[in-house]
Amino acid sequence: MITRYALFEGRVHDGQTEAFREAVLTEILPKWKAFPGALAVRVNFAESRDDGAPEYPLILAISYPDLATVDAALASPARAMGKAVTESVLARFFTGRIHHHITTAHDHELV
Repeated sequence: MITRYALFEGRVHDGQTEAFREAVLTEILPKWKAFPGALAVRVNFAESRDDGAPEYPLILAISYPDLATVDAALASPARAMGKAVTESVLARFFTGRIHHHITTAHDHELV
């Protein structure tokens, strides 16, 4: 399985954490879930971090079966729509940058 991470490095505007989270879940998440071929979408909001660690208030992980499916999703109209909505939300609540990392995932479920 392939997982593409989007790391939102920066800061949510003071006093806007709950509004930011709500906007991500109600405005952006439906767009991310529409990416063709996506197997899972995980939205992770930071609760704490080590002293001196960079601030990532949001980490997005979208999993796909293979790299070809990632490429197709990134070229899709769904991604263009998702990007536009994401930029709109970030303009209201976030100062920072986003960087992406594509990984090969090896999940090991523990019971």
